This record gives sequence, C-alpha cells and structure tokens, in this order.
Amino acid sequence: MDRVGARLSELTIPDMQDLTDIPAALTLYMDGLRSHDIEKIGASFADEIHFITPARTMARGEILAFLGALYRGFPNWSYDHDHPVRNEDGTIGVKWRQGGTHTGTLAFPGFEPYPPTGREVVIPEHYFFYKVAEGGLLQIRPDPVPGGAPRGIFEQIGVALPPL
Repeated sequence: MDRVGARLSELTIPDMQDLTDIPAALTLYMDGLRSHDIEKIGASFADEIHFITPARTMARGEILAFLGALYRGFPNWSYDHDHPVRNEDGTIGVKWRQGGTHTGTLAFPGFEPYPPTGREVVIPEHYFFYKVAEGGLLQIRPDPVPGGAPRGIFEQIGVALPPL
C-alpha cells in the first residue's frame, strides 16, 4: 500500500513517470535476471540489499540463493517487462511478466525440496519496486498481488505453505 492506501499496482499514470535514465545497477539486475546470471545480479546489489515481501525479508545471500534455486527448478524461467517508471516517492517501478515450467527440484537452503511437477507457472503481471543508491540496489519490493511472485510460484506448483 502507498501513503494514501491504494495498492501500488493501482497507481495512475500521473503517479508514475517514464524513467528516461535507468540506473546502471537496475539495468545490470534486469539483464542478470533475463540471462539467469547470479553473479551479474549480485553485482547489481548494494551491500545492504533487502527483498521485502509481506511474509519475509531476505538479504543478499538469501536473494541470490532463492534465484539460483528458482533457475535450477525452472530452467526455462523467463522474464518480460515494461519500461521502468519513477514513482512520487523516488522508487523505480518495473511491471514484470514471468513464468516457466517446473522441471527441476526447487530446493532452498533451510526448506524442504520440492520435486519437479511439470507444471507451467505463469505469474500475473505486477510491479516490483526498487530503491537504488550509488552502491547498487538497496531494496526490492514486489507489489503483493494475489498469485504474484515470489509466493505465487509455490502456490502454482501445489506447495501448501509457501516459505515466502
């Protein structure tokens, strides 16, 4: 929710403006996601990066472990996105579309592994919001839409109590 109670995905065009100069760290991050390049993704992060969901907040190592596990469990995971926009609060919003087929074991440190189901996962398009500093990405926060990432990934493969 934003400062007036609207879900961030419901903000209107006047609330968001096309970003003409995309920060290098965000470009590196988006390229790393599309190529499944964990090193490139890690290089886009500031030391104090946090990925914030309603269920859990992850730091650098946990984020990279999550993405590595995602790409092993879904080797064909793909991303598409709209042009980034700047929000009134200074964060950058990117509307992502993503999905893949669960053909490998989804195994995160500290959680029971989930064997391949063969299920196709399609995450509803939604915004992820980024805080960026000189040192890289400081914060990643997905808009908490029903079925959205990362929780929706687990829900669509039948995990009763998703860890995220």
